[in-house]
Amino acid sequence: MSRLVVNADDFGLTAGVNRAIIELHQAGVLSSATLMARAKASEEAIDLALATPSLGVGCHLVLVDGEPVLSPRQDVPHLADPINGRFRSSLLDFLQWLYTGKRDVFSSNRIRACEIETETYAQIHLLQARGLHLTHIDTHKHTHMFPAVLRPVLRAARRAGIHAVRNPFEPAWSLRATSSATSLRRIEVRLLRRLEPAFHRIVAEEGFTTTDGALGVAATGVLDATALNSLLAQLPRGTWELVTHPGYNDPDLAHAGTRLLASREAERQALLHLHEFTNAQLVSFAALDPAAITND
Repeated sequence: MSRLVVNADDFGLTAGVNRAIIELHQAGVLSSATLMARAKASEEAIDLALATPSLGVGCHLVLVDGEPVLSPRQDVPHLADPINGRFRSSLLDFLQWLYTGKRDVFSSNRIRACEIETETYAQIHLLQARGLHLTHIDTHKHTHMFPAVLRPVLRAARRAGIHAVRNPFEPAWSLRATSSATSLRRIEVRLLRRLEPAFHRIVAEEGFTTTDGALGVAATGVLDATALNSLLAQLPRGTWELVTHPGYNDPDLAHAGTRLLASREAERQALLHLHEFTNAQLVSFAALDPAAITND
């Protein structure tokens, strides 16, 4: 039988996102969510998660397009922008600083693995200190698909007692089933899959577990009922994660600077019909690794 983790990213982004996640979980169609340690509605999300123990909750690690938990100038001066104290605003900018940075004859401003590890641990610890039992980790904009990020992120998570991580790579069958994805998005997903062998090697070396793949990555921003039905109708045996971004399109969301505005409403509506599209067993990441729910 197929097992499906239906995970909502961006828990804590806004009150409308939080509301959608809890409502979908109560409706029995969403089994997991990943919580941002430092976002506009993170405190509310933490309280909601503590009041909803049946919802699997992981940490949605933010290393781009957000604010660090640690001091941007004292603790993570290469990871955060030295001017405004925030992370780099785009994934492309982040990758440029990760792999090249700017050098002079004396030093390099390239992002350092030690800063990724310490900031990752700080974000996880912040949530755990509030009493959350985290099931797994993933990253905002899937930055952990890159080996230079993955290794320090996993080491920090292991220090915190977490042993499950999102597999961010979408299988070929799922990509074919996503007819609504743009040509550019398809090219991006196919190109990034070249990183998958290194991902699985590092995950195994660091002692982590993961799913067979992520569904809905190519459909981000276009995941409506038709796209969801197309994906789940072809679900093979194994354990898969459906990556979703539901929410209510309210003023807070408009001010959040996310490109996913009206699409969050469409995803929320589509997920309400999940059981019409699949009879897969809904699980959280705790089903992959029982040790993940005992961390502190």
